[in-house]
Amino acid sequence: MTTLQQILPGAAVTTQHTGLRRAGRALRPARTLPGALVAVALAAASGATAAEVVSGLLGAPLGWVPVNEAVELAGKTTWPELSAAALMVAGAGALMLLLAIVPGRSTLVPVETSDPLIVIGITRSGLRRTLRAAAQQVAGVDKARVRLRMRTIEVTVMTGAENSGAMLRQVGTAVGDRLAGVGTLGTGEVVVRLRRRSV
Repeated sequence: MTTLQQILPGAAVTTQHTGLRRAGRALRPARTLPGALVAVALAAASGATAAEVVSGLLGAPLGWVPVNEAVELAGKTTWPELSAAALMVAGAGALMLLLAIVPGRSTLVPVETSDPLIVIGITRSGLRRTLRAAAQQVAGVDKARVRLRMRTIEVTVMTGAENSGAMLRQVGTAVGDRLAGVGTLGTGEVVVRLRRRSV
């Protein structure tokens, strides 16, 4: 079977983007904690209300839910007075829907694999540690700090006043080689900043 990548000569460059997209979907964190909290709260409220209604129908109300007070309040309150409460409930519902739809920030950075059915990720803190270790192996670097941005990896190195900008290229090469060795996808370009240690 002929695929589109076999027909178009320049289409092979999108393989990495396809792998990044697939890994991003697979490594996307689920909203389990907000979902579990909302489910437990709704189940508890529904269960208490159902138990109160059934016990009231049997003639022995439990008193968990103030049904009589709620009925009296509903009889005394007009619709314009409920607009603020209705807006708050609608806002809470919209927020819950937004939490369910919008994915959370992934704590894993996808790693390239030869098998398209396998998705592997490295933790962001683990990637920061390994890149910091690579930067600190360069001669003249006293300390290094790594920040993972959306499109760039920012490496800040602390060095003595006698070191020059040539060390920045060495740090950039060391960090780039380590990135290539790990095989991360979609990490962007490496930006190295120099901070001289005060004497």
